[in-house]
Amino acid sequence: MSLVELIARADSRGLAGSGLACLDRCLPLLDGDDEVLRPLWATLADDAGDGGGPDWARGLAQVRDKLAGPDAEGEDEAVLLARRMLAAAPAECSGARIRAWADACSVASLRVHRLLDPAADTAPGADVRREGGAAGGTDGLSPLVAAELRRQVTVLEVLAGHGPAGLRRALEVSTEGRRVLRAVVSRRARGRG
Repeated sequence: MSLVELIARADSRGLAGSGLACLDRCLPLLDGDDEVLRPLWATLADDAGDGGGPDWARGLAQVRDKLAGPDAEGEDEAVLLARRMLAAAPAECSGARIRAWADACSVASLRVHRLLDPAADTAPGADVRREGGAAGGTDGLSPLVAAELRRQVTVLEVLAGHGPAGLRRALEVSTEGRRVLRAVVSRRARGRG
C-alpha cells in the first residue's frame, strides 16, 4: 500500500503518530533534545485513542516553548520546514486537521531529507513520489530519502496493525531516523565550517 493510501486510511492515533514521528526525526534541525517530544508520544498511548485530549494540547504548547527558535530570517529551507511542522500541529488529534497535518508532515519530512541529501535532486519541482507501493516506491530515490519514505510507511503500518502497542515500534523507527539525520546535519555543519 502506498504512503498516500496509508495516510488516507489511518485513524486519529495513526495520523497523530505519523505526524509526530516525522517531526521527531527532524528534531536535529531544531536543536531539540531527544526527549522533548516524549510527553506527546505518551498522550498517544492512552487507550481512548483520542490523542490525549487536553494533555496533547498542553504537551504541544510546552514543546513549542522549548523549541522556540530565532526569527525565521536566515534559516535555511530544511529548518523552516521543520519549524512549520511544529507550528501547524493541531491542538486536537481528530478530524480533518490532524489528517491534513499528518499529510503535510509527510511531504515536509521527505523534502527535508531531500534537501539534506547531497545525492538528491533538490529542484523545487522535484517532490518525492508518495503514491507508489512501499516496496517499489523507492526506485530512483537517494538513500536518505528512500530510507525516510520506508520509515513513514513502517510507522503507519505499525500503528494501523497494533494500535497503542505499536507506538513503541513507531518510536524506535523515529529514533533511528533522528540519529541518521543528526549525523547528516553534523556532517553538513562541519562541511560549512
